[in-house]
Amino acid sequence: MGNTYKSTYTMDDPGLFPQLAGAHNANLKQIETMLGVKLATRGDEITILASDQYKYELAQVLLEQLVNLVRKGYPLYAPDIEYALNILRIDSSTNLADIFFDTILISARNKYIAPKTLAQKQYIDAIRAQDVVFGVGPAGTGKTYLAMALAVAAWQQKQVRRILLVRPAVEAGEKLGFLPGDIAEKVNPYLQPLYDALFDMLEVKKAQTLIDEGLIEVAPLAFMRGRTLNDAFIILDEAQNTTTEQMKMFLTRIGFGSKAVITGDTTQIDLPTGKRSGLLQALEILQNIEGVGINTFSDIDVVRHPIVQRIVRAYSALD
Repeated sequence: MGNTYKSTYTMDDPGLFPQLAGAHNANLKQIETMLGVKLATRGDEITILASDQYKYELAQVLLEQLVNLVRKGYPLYAPDIEYALNILRIDSSTNLADIFFDTILISARNKYIAPKTLAQKQYIDAIRAQDVVFGVGPAGTGKTYLAMALAVAAWQQKQVRRILLVRPAVEAGEKLGFLPGDIAEKVNPYLQPLYDALFDMLEVKKAQTLIDEGLIEVAPLAFMRGRTLNDAFIILDEAQNTTTEQMKMFLTRIGFGSKAVITGDTTQIDLPTGKRSGLLQALEILQNIEGVGINTFSDIDVVRHPIVQRIVRAYSALD
């Protein structure tokens, strides 16, 4: 017979047990399923039983860290269990409180926006420290959303005077010319995801007022040519669809007191055949430049519906 690893954890504050365990012990059951261990409860005690030493030790660390989170007032939800376990699988010495309590912004809906993965934490730390940061990875990893939260927070704290949200207007299987309306109406669908994220951070009326006053600008990349952007927080989204010339143009718009975040997914390039992505070139030539940070996300950093993570993994395996 194999080894059996067993230990009992006693809650120092029994009142925290319902928050840790979840309704009908749902959180503990989730840990059992994800780790393949058994968690038996009795009063304020939780006994860990496992046949694998690594899983046993990981369950110990996870349980202690989750208790620490709820002790500090963190509202534990089912997705947090998976985020926590993914982080500890990468580095079991990580203090989850340092990540989950690093609140960037409280949104218009009273939602606390904070990193959920180790890569997200490294990403926001890089944005705080560097002048230019690249966030590269699959959909759903929070690249643009976190950058948007940091931009709004920087504006609220008067670190910048304005926010610019920029996207290249590149067709993904459909032609702009077939869409009705003038050029502004044609490019607006490409900018809608930026508006969606913005309106999640700020009340719609407040955001619209700031847009009308020019303090927040949402525009296609072509509108940046010839400008110098001082005291601004600039986000270039979907940067994989920039040409090499466009990327150079954008990067040389950055003025004094400004910060730029460039996000993209190198697996979803919609440029015409033969056109090289400006993002790919920039990642090659700027990786050792002082003041430039490059952060990479993977499928483990997807924080949307769990099915998205599985879809990303399936496509990665195909590639």
